[in-house]
Amino acid sequence: MSCKYIAYVGSYSYLGKAKGITVYDIDVENGYFKKRCEVEVDNSSYVVCSHSRKYLYSIADEGVVSFRILPNGTLNRMNCAKINGMRGCHLSVSPRDKYICVSGFHDGKLTVLEINKDGSVGDIKYEVYNQGYGSIAERNFSPHVRCSKVTPDNKYLLSADSGIDQVKVFRFDPQHDEELRQVDAIRCERGSSPKFFRFSPDGRFIYLLYEIKNVVEVYSYKAGDRAPVIEKIQTISTTADTTGNPIIAACSLRLSYDGKHLFVSNAGENTVTIYDRDEETGLLTMRRSLPISGDYPKDIAIFPDEGHIVVANHMSGTLTFFKVDYEKSLLVMNKLPLEVNQPNCIKLVGLGN
Repeated sequence: MSCKYIAYVGSYSYLGKAKGITVYDIDVENGYFKKRCEVEVDNSSYVVCSHSRKYLYSIADEGVVSFRILPNGTLNRMNCAKINGMRGCHLSVSPRDKYICVSGFHDGKLTVLEINKDGSVGDIKYEVYNQGYGSIAERNFSPHVRCSKVTPDNKYLLSADSGIDQVKVFRFDPQHDEELRQVDAIRCERGSSPKFFRFSPDGRFIYLLYEIKNVVEVYSYKAGDRAPVIEKIQTISTTADTTGNPIIAACSLRLSYDGKHLFVSNAGENTVTIYDRDEETGLLTMRRSLPISGDYPKDIAIFPDEGHIVVANHMSGTLTFFKVDYEKSLLVMNKLPLEVNQPNCIKLVGLGN
């Protein structure tokens, strides 16, 4: 690990206690952050880095803000692009860094914007408003797009909607198609609230997190001629609680860099659950669900050494740090919590080679 690592933590700024993005230097060996500075963004609810590691993008009230990542990790603001809708809740960058996908919780809208050659955000390429009704009037009665990503093979775009309990599958061919064409959908259990998903490092499996059902579903993935072949192969709980406690809500899912472990955070009971992952079959085995010494663990980040994690606790306003003991299946707090107002997300970025 010869390169330097930087952490970018996005926070809400409407209370006036945070500017938006807090920049930290990372002590990889000791599993800790040291605060460097803050960067102004209106209510940075999600941040994402380009695959080139040259640019950072943030949700903002105005749309999407782009930053150039300087050699020392400092952010240089480039531009802000409007999304022609209500503020987004999630961002992702396409595998070749040509497009950025914005998921809209409030208006049920998926927006795809072009990324300019200089890394700034360009024009809107696609706009899709989801339609339909969910089953939970208080929370999920209308479309809520939560997570949208282009598949690793760059052929399809998947978009999870927790309001209508579906993951829509679109053919993704911006060079030829003037609109996104839906070719399939993963139809989830009513009221389950599919929230977030990640692909395995080799692109063969999808890990789909459900906020209300509190499970991870594992799907095999293969590219097809008209549509991908997606098959469910496992359903596993995000929590050791077997009572169906309604206050528990699965929040975040992270895969380790080597693809051998998966971590899920759970609000309500305020835990992180550790899984082993079989790289060949894609199947998960739960190790243990452990407390994280904070309230509402909205996001998790895994340190580059694979031996430490940091948890963003939204309600308690803290970052908590743990050493992961894989042999004993333990999370051991290794440093005092850092205070940061209403943290929403954490992105760790390696600088240099």
